[in-house]
Amino acid sequence: MRFLLIHTAGAEGSVALATEAGVVASEVLPGRSSSEHLVSAVRRLMETAGWGLRELKAVVVVHGPGSFTGVRVGLSAAKGLCGAGEVPLIAVSRLALLAGETGYSALDAGRGEFYFGEYAGQRMLRETLLSRDALRAAVGSGEVTVCELKVAEALAGLRVKLVDEPLAETVLPLALERVRVGEFDDVAVADANYLRQTDLEILAKAKMEGQAR
Repeated sequence: MRFLLIHTAGAEGSVALATEAGVVASEVLPGRSSSEHLVSAVRRLMETAGWGLRELKAVVVVHGPGSFTGVRVGLSAAKGLCGAGEVPLIAVSRLALLAGETGYSALDAGRGEFYFGEYAGQRMLRETLLSRDALRAAVGSGEVTVCELKVAEALAGLRVKLVDEPLAETVLPLALERVRVGEFDDVAVADANYLRQTDLEILAKAKMEGQAR
């Protein structure tokens, strides 16, 4: 099985090619240049490996939460490649990548809030948006994995495991499990995992509610 793995939801993007045996090739997209270099990086890796799109078992993408632009760029590219190669799509949560053995993960959501994930193994129990106090209550005496220093500092007093931002290649175990159980995403309707409304959506909703009064 051959996989194309894409992760552009974090501080920097990365892409990788992998089989069930492990990673074949990978490339990091420095800074926030994912939108500029993602497609060319994918093309370069595929050509170097001699792989064709139609040979892929699936295109696997981290679809958030994270940078609105990064999430959208990665998901759009993944869906486009799936359509061009007529191959399945697997969308993976960034929180799931972080959770690992701790079962809990958190990311900065801005405005004093956090994206929070709770997992039992690879099974999601919940993903939601929480205040700091609510997150502390949810974790209790457990350990929460984070990849952002500001989140680690904000959660001082909890058992916090600070790790590097996961790379695209770390998605492989989750992708293999999804293939094993035959769980793929519908390319036509797959959407970004923002876990919150955009400012535009919030304004639009407020406007509609105002008109309804």
